[in-house]
Amino acid sequence: MSNTWTPRSWRSKPIRQVPTYTDQAELERVEKELGVCPPLVFAGEARRLTKQLGDVAQGKAFLLQGGDCAESFGEFNANNIRDTFRVLLQMSVAMTYAAACPVVKVGRMAGQFAKPRSDDFETVNGVKLPSYRGDIINGFEFNEPSRMPDPNRMLKAYSQSASTLNLLRAFAQGGYANLHKVHQWNLEFVKNNPASEQYMDMANRIDEALGFMRACGMDADTRELSGTDFYTSHEALLLWYEEALTRIDSTTGDWYDTSGHMLWVGDRTRFIDEAHIEFLSGIGNPIGVKVGPTTNLDDLIRILDKLNPQNESGKITLICRMGADLIEAKLPPIIHRIEQEGCQVVWSSDPMHGNTIKSSTGFKTRPFEKVLEEIRRFFRIHRSEGTYAGGVHFEMTGQNVTECTGGAMDITDENLGDRYHTFCDPRLNASQSLELAFLIAESLKEERQALAKKALKNQTKVK
Repeated sequence: MSNTWTPRSWRSKPIRQVPTYTDQAELERVEKELGVCPPLVFAGEARRLTKQLGDVAQGKAFLLQGGDCAESFGEFNANNIRDTFRVLLQMSVAMTYAAACPVVKVGRMAGQFAKPRSDDFETVNGVKLPSYRGDIINGFEFNEPSRMPDPNRMLKAYSQSASTLNLLRAFAQGGYANLHKVHQWNLEFVKNNPASEQYMDMANRIDEALGFMRACGMDADTRELSGTDFYTSHEALLLWYEEALTRIDSTTGDWYDTSGHMLWVGDRTRFIDEAHIEFLSGIGNPIGVKVGPTTNLDDLIRILDKLNPQNESGKITLICRMGADLIEAKLPPIIHRIEQEGCQVVWSSDPMHGNTIKSSTGFKTRPFEKVLEEIRRFFRIHRSEGTYAGGVHFEMTGQNVTECTGGAMDITDENLGDRYHTFCDPRLNASQSLELAFLIAESLKEERQALAKKALKNQTKVK
């Protein structure tokens, strides 16, 4: 960390993808109020996540990161939080069994309220207004009062994030995450899925493993089986909010952004000499860096050097968003350069953003088959390069929406309008998310086998 860094030092840098607040006095009042609010997460939790991500980087664990494209004030309720949490747990069970290693669970929740946009303004029927940038900034309704950025929305985002975290902690440690219960939910999913035969074998094998554990006397109420670690993450986009929640950890003297356990920087704000990288370079949280097909490799190395000067394992997750059609050409050169430089990173696949299309019915959507294909190619490329495909990053929901086409339920372009609820990008629904988890489980299994062979080969060389 630079000696000149402070939580405010980003303000001296160029900045993109942020609103223009017309009432500076009101903005300062909100910042001051947020600045004395209790932290949403604790530095020790963020350090524990970094340690677990370090295990992922070393091939000893796997990262599952998912949740809403952008959280909405209007859709905030306990059932939605519970359902997304439940689906992530269900996905993790299939992945844990296939990978034979722990799955680190990180939600895009309790803070994912801001979104970058392609244009600062939107024009409808000749009327030009500021683009919708997420509920923490302005409203979705296309009228002038709604679209004007309002700093008071940061206070509502904080309040909803606090409530969400409170509920997530209760779910994670209060028995709702019991492994046997989660597996029963998966059995129900398999039984009711049109492609049930494809998934039944794995479900039966998990059932047998749990039965063996019970026979050995492992009580379902033990901490290991009845609870789980669950972390939160969001894009660190609105830096006034992030700065106000950045505090010194009393045990280490380091700065942490207490708005979430993990923060990430996107393709549209990932610039070495600009505000977002400056802010993230000074906090102790684990950091995600989105990597797209236009990423400049020299710039990427400079960014990693600034964000992780000690090359700490688990500090940086590279979230690769290439698109199924580009990943085979674009990802290998990035892997080669990162390996050449010796950078410690977690490799994670975001198969959503590069596969967005406009449907024949006018809706923005993502074909399930393209999402799956990018993940499979991601695993295949890492196997061929001898590196570890350590995670996946999804935009998904626990609700029964119709926003992505395909999957066993065969959502078509004509079905998209049935339950298209997203304000931003299309999300996988609960069924599609679980189906994806079962399908990529085989890729995980192949990867673990490749790792075991590599380890055995290395042991042989040593001998």
